[in-house]
Formats: sequence, structure tokens, C-alpha cells
Amino acid sequence: MDSIRILLSLIAALGWHTQQIDYVLAFPQAPVEKEIYMKVPKGFEITGKNPDDYVLKLERNVYGQKQAGRVWNKYLERKLIHQVGFTQSKVDDCVFYRGSTMYVLYTDDSILAGPSKDEIENIITDIQKAGLEITREGDIQDFLGINIKKKKDGTIDLSQPHLIDQILKDLKLDKENLKTKDTPCMTSKILDRGIDDDPFDNSFNYRSIIGKLNYLEKGSRSDISYITHQCARFTSDPKMKHAKAIRWIARYLSGTKDKGFIMTPNTSKSIEVYVDADFSGNWDREDSLNPDTARSRHGYIIKFMGCPIVWKSQLQNEIALSSEESEYTGLSYALREVIPIINLVEEIQKQGFLKSTKTPKVFCKVFEDNSAALQMANIHKYRPRTKHLNVKLHHFRQYVNKGIVKVFPIKSEDQQADYLTKPLKYELLIKLRKLVMGW
Repeated sequence: MDSIRILLSLIAALGWHTQQIDYVLAFPQAPVEKEIYMKVPKGFEITGKNPDDYVLKLERNVYGQKQAGRVWNKYLERKLIHQVGFTQSKVDDCVFYRGSTMYVLYTDDSILAGPSKDEIENIITDIQKAGLEITREGDIQDFLGINIKKKKDGTIDLSQPHLIDQILKDLKLDKENLKTKDTPCMTSKILDRGIDDDPFDNSFNYRSIIGKLNYLEKGSRSDISYITHQCARFTSDPKMKHAKAIRWIARYLSGTKDKGFIMTPNTSKSIEVYVDADFSGNWDREDSLNPDTARSRHGYIIKFMGCPIVWKSQLQNEIALSSEESEYTGLSYALREVIPIINLVEEIQKQGFLKSTKTPKVFCKVFEDNSAALQMANIHKYRPRTKHLNVKLHHFRQYVNKGIVKVFPIKSEDQQADYLTKPLKYELLIKLRKLVMGW
């Protein structure tokens, strides 16, 4: 999704033409990679013969095989590179370049984008000549269940109202006069295991709803990331309080159904990262024997040209011993995702796609509101209190030394990743949501 959002940022910033194409029955377009046989399916009869004495030999790569996705992808790659004339990205295998056109592939859905409409048409013709059966979906409007609206002012609006409708329907909350919520969760208390709470009454499919909420927050709704992941922690043994929390999210979504996030690119900006952590924020005195209550949660937002392309709310695997360590751990995890993005943007720039922007070179600004973590990121010296972090968390220091990554202080109230780590009151949530999501 980060590569797709980088492409959408370029489309919005440079006014590119787009064309969405879909491969018809994608997997069977590829031949099998070796001899494979299958049982005769139930319902088929072999006249005068016993079906158990026969098998079917596969000629094409069918759905259901463990390797089917890989076989299709390798077949398509060979076609695109050797017959259509694409150059494959060395950073992301699903990104391709030809002339002034970029191509992003997601299994069998894909987007072509570039400044020349004629070049895009020629590429589509060459794809068909290569023997690949496709359907043209026209200008990009809906991709992977995400509605994409290109507005007259050059911005792009991404939303998932249909998925929200499904969630509301599954929860039986699809009512006309449903009472909505102003925040995605309670702001006065952290959602815990609820040891003494009543068991979940199975009034809806908890796992299914969590799956849909996860896809929604990853697609367009970073404002529900924190509480969605908090609810997902208790999927194996949900209580009534967790069901109540999910219904709260749904009521919030009902009032913001047509919202997502608005991409408003700023070509004077390169890559920005906002990182925050909540040190031991799940601590619960009544459940103190559970080590999970001692774990911290970090969140980060990665922006390209001012547009959010990656966001994450994550409970840390290791127990941090201080707020400094929890913040620095979040910084390290964020930069694990940023470094490949830096490499991809540099590659796009070398291909000549960023010539018309004002950005002279790929540069990453990281904003951190913890002074100790900030000092540890910028001043690389041995510290007895943090020596146990040396191997795992200092991987990005060479990028700081080279000047590719710079870490800057930021006020806590301006830390855009704050709503990914804990519940926020309405006023602060609205402020940060406007900065990140544009509404």
C-alpha cells in the first residue's frame, strides 16, 4: 500500500493521467510449472468407468494450489519485462517503469499512471499483444475496495463507505437515526482484558468485524488504528466490554461514513516521519501479573510530499524500561519502514519522475517529542543505561551520519502520531485528524 500511495501522491502532485486494468481469471492465464494431477471433482461422471480410477491432468495454473500466486506473479513478470518492455523496480517487485509511465501491481489489479495518455494506451496495447487477457476499468476510481476521487483542486480523496456499511450491517447498527459518537473510543479509560467482565454473548462475529476494521484502518482510517488494535488483542477471549468498544467504533464511523483521508501533496516536502510512544500505557494494577500490561505502545506516520502513506499503531514486543527506551524503540521501528521508502523514492527520482517537483533530493525529517530519545538518535555515544539497545535498535544511525535522516524535536501537542498510541479527548483528536487526514 505504501507504493500505491506514493503513486497516488505523484498523480495528485503532477496531474498525471491514470488507467486501471484488471487481469481476467489471472491465475489460470499462467501454465503450470510442473506436472500436477487432481481427483475428478464430485458431480462429474466418466461414462462406463469408475471415476476413482482416473485423475485429471492440469494444463493451467488453477486457484487453490499453494504456489498458484507465485506461479502467476513470475509468469506476469516475465511477460511485462521481456515482451512489454517494463523495467522492474529493485526496491519493490510490484513497481515497474516504462518511459514516463509508472505501473503498480497488486496481484491482478494494477494502475498505470504518467503524463502521456498516448503512452499509457500504447502500453495497454502491448500488454494485450503479449497474450495477457485484461479488462480496462477506466480512470482510477476504486482500487482494492478503496474509493478514489480526484477533485478539481488536484487533491485525491480516499474513503471506504461500503466497508463501513458492511460493518454497521453486521453489528445490526444500520439504522437511520443511529446515535453517533464524536471519538472512536472512550477517552477516560484504557480497554483491558476485563477478567471479571461478562463473557461475550456472540451477538456478532467478533473475528470477522475485527478483520474488516483492520482493513478499514489500513486503507483510509488511521483515526481508528489505536482502538481497533486494542480490540484485536482480545479476539481469543472477548468480553462484553470489548463488544461495547467495537460498537462504539461503529457509531463513530456511522457519523463519518463518507470520510477517509485527503491527499494534498506539497512538492517542496520530501519524506516526513512522526513517531510517538506511550510508555507502559496499558498498566493495570488489578492485572499486574500479566506481562502484557507492562508493554508500551508506539505509533508512527510516514508522509511523502505531505501525504500520509504509512501509519501504524503497535504494541511493542519487548518491555521498555523507560519512556526514553519506548520512544527510541518506536523510532527504530518507524525507520525500518522508512529506509526502503527512501530507496524507492530515490529510484523514482533517478527514473526521471520527480524532475518537475521542487524537491532537490530525497531527505527524511523525523519528529520526536521525547528529548532523551532525540539525543540518543542524534548523538551516538555509549550509554550504560541503554547499552542493551545497541544491536537491535541502532540500525538507522548510518543514515543519520550521512545526513539522509535528521531527527527534530516537536511539541507534544503537535505530535501527529499521538492518536495512534492512546485515546485522545475530542479537541486534540480533531486537531491531529485535520493535520493527518485533512478533515
